[in-house]
Amino acid sequence: MIGKLNHVAIAVPNVAAAAAVYRGALGATVSEATPQPDHGVTTVFVELPNTKIELLEPLGDNSPIAKFLEKNPSGGMHHVCYEVEDIYAARDRLKAEGARVLGDGEPKIGAHGKPVLFLHPKDFCGTLVEIEQV
Repeated sequence: MIGKLNHVAIAVPNVAAAAAVYRGALGATVSEATPQPDHGVTTVFVELPNTKIELLEPLGDNSPIAKFLEKNPSGGMHHVCYEVEDIYAARDRLKAEGARVLGDGEPKIGAHGKPVLFLHPKDFCGTLVEIEQV
């Protein structure tokens, strides 16, 4: 069921400053910042040969990562995203195995324009997991 690692997301207080670190110090190819109002974040993607790093900055007062940054003011790893062939089949299998799907359980369109779901971190060794249909 689980496919390749799509990205690792890092919550940051300032996405422009974080992008500059990846671009400058590490010599990475970095996308432009893109507001994602439906998700309450601004995203930047750092392209790697085998995956991506997603930098997340809060967008608006109700951003889901604002509380994360209150607890971790310098930022930190927020979630990992795995690809799945069929998000509905994956969701149903995960639920049958006892995993909790966050929100209303219906996929939403993510930053890549593809359906995504998030899974409760307590069900995955303390890590928030995103699944994205390829």
